[in-house]
Amino acid sequence: MIDARLRVLRVVADRGTIAAAAEALAYTPSAVSHQMRTLARDVGAVLLEPEGRGVRLTRAARLLLERTDELFVRWEEIHAEVQRTLGETTGRLRLAGFSTAASVLLPPVVAAAHRTLPRTSCHIVEADPEVCFEMLLADRVDVAVVVATNPLPPSGDRRFEQHPLMVDSLELLVPKGHHLENRPWVRLADAAHEEWILDRPGRPYHQLTSAACTSAGFTPAAAHEIVEWDTCAALVAAGLGVALVPRLARLPVSDDVVRLPLRGDGAPVRHIRTIIRRGTSDQPEIALALSELQRVAASLA
Repeated sequence: MIDARLRVLRVVADRGTIAAAAEALAYTPSAVSHQMRTLARDVGAVLLEPEGRGVRLTRAARLLLERTDELFVRWEEIHAEVQRTLGETTGRLRLAGFSTAASVLLPPVVAAAHRTLPRTSCHIVEADPEVCFEMLLADRVDVAVVVATNPLPPSGDRRFEQHPLMVDSLELLVPKGHHLENRPWVRLADAAHEEWILDRPGRPYHQLTSAACTSAGFTPAAAHEIVEWDTCAALVAAGLGVALVPRLARLPVSDDVVRLPLRGDGAPVRHIRTIIRRGTSDQPEIALALSELQRVAASLA
C-alpha cells in the first residue's frame, strides 16, 4: 500500500495550511505536522517552508507530489482489479453531494447498493462542491455529486475523474398573486426589479444566482439571505421576494408559491457532475453508484 503520509501531503498542498489540511482529514494539526516531519526525514529533503500564515511546497515536495499522483492512480486500479478477480468488495460506499443531490440523487444509489451488495455499508454526507473535492482527496468519500461552479478543480485535474451527469434548469419562484404567475414561462430579466431572496454571499447558490442575473443584464437586490429551500419557499410565500430554485429542488407543498419556467437567451441551468478519485471507477461499489446515478438522472430528465 502507499504510504499514508503521501495522502496527507496531497491534502496539505491542496489546502495550503496545516490547520486546513487537518480539518479536511479529520486529524489534529499536530498529527499532520508530525507526519510531514517524519515524511521529510524519510525522504531526506525539506518538503514544507513557512509562507505567511500557510506553508509553501519546496521543489522536492512538488516532485514528490507529481510522482505520487501516478502512484495513487495505479494503486486504485490494482485495488479494483484484485476485487474483481477475487469477487470481493470493500464493503463500504461513501457518498457526498450538495443539498439537492443528497436529497434526490443519492438515496436511490443507497437503495440499489442495499439490493445488489447487501453487506455494503453506505454513508451519505451533504456538503458544498468545494468540500466534496476535499473529502475525495482525503479519502473520506468515494463518489461525489457536485454542481460545476467556481472555484473548483478543472475537469482535466488528473487526481479526479469528472463526468457530466445532468443539466438541471432553474425556475423563478414567486408568491401566489404575483403579476407574473399566469405566464407559461418568463425571462429572468422580467424579475429585474424584484426584491430577491438569496443564499449567503460566497456560497455556490449565491454565486449561481448572481451570475445568472448578471448575464440577464441586472444585479439582484438582495432582500433576505437563506440556506434551506424550506426557508426560501416560506419567505417567497410571505411575499418578501422572489428566488431562483432548481427544478430538482423539493419544496414544501404549498398553494402560496408558483414555480415559473425560465426561457430565452441565457436561461440559467446547473451543470451537475459526478466526481471520483482517478482509477477507482472499476471498484464494485463505485461502479454501481455511477451506473445508478446515470439511471436516476435519465429518469429525472
